[in-house]
Amino acid sequence: MGIPAFDYVRPANLADARKAYEASGDARYIAGGQTLLPVMKQRLAQPASLIDLGAIEGLSCITVDGNTLTVGAMTRHAEVAASPDVRRLIPALAHLAGLIGDPQVRNRGTMGGSLANNDPSADYPAAVLGLGATVHTDSRSIAADDFFDGLFTTSLEEGEIIRTISFPVPERAHYEKFAHPASRFALVGVMVSKGSQGVRVAATGAGQSGVFRVTDMEAALGKSFAPSAIEGIKVPAEDMIADMHAPGAYRAQLVGVLARRAVAAALE
Repeated sequence: MGIPAFDYVRPANLADARKAYEASGDARYIAGGQTLLPVMKQRLAQPASLIDLGAIEGLSCITVDGNTLTVGAMTRHAEVAASPDVRRLIPALAHLAGLIGDPQVRNRGTMGGSLANNDPSADYPAAVLGLGATVHTDSRSIAADDFFDGLFTTSLEEGEIIRTISFPVPERAHYEKFAHPASRFALVGVMVSKGSQGVRVAATGAGQSGVFRVTDMEAALGKSFAPSAIEGIKVPAEDMIADMHAPGAYRAQLVGVLARRAVAAALE
């Protein structure tokens, strides 16, 4: 069973992309296609038009301005992992990108596509929330705390396109992940950072409502940034995903274990 027929549009700029989206009435943007194409093959989505963002200049980039690192929405995971600027300024982000999927996925998947899809087990949501990033679209800027809105849901409006994601460079940060052995999605992943926005702890792969901040751990680490400071702090097991891969209590335990490991690694 193949993919049903659809129109294919490859606009040269953001304005043309929006026009094509609005003209279709039933369109989807495609970035790396690592989620959308499999979903279409299963006929879980059958858009009349696919609007390919790959030819739009400026959407694939990594730039540095003072204490801010900016990544274009169409930047591939492999590019983030290998970037000298990312590795120098936010090695935790480069490390995270290198853990996504396999080489084929990392060379096709994009940061913007992952964030727009907001899979509850994806890695980049933990990076954006845990580092206090800002998502910039073709019409506005959205703080990380306001961007994620539940499973596979964000605050993006109909037709809105992510342009770039800007990350404040932290003093310290690290990402720890317990990956599913086949898909490499996060059964649990935790990003811990300390910087201009204080201490942030974000967990992905675990929460029933998607990525979330662990505020009790943030408060404790704000007083003492050490693994021992969060020993004994737990997240409610009833709020965790429970499925064939792991029960909620197991994921809740992993949040604490990975957070302590992340703090220890950030201190090294």
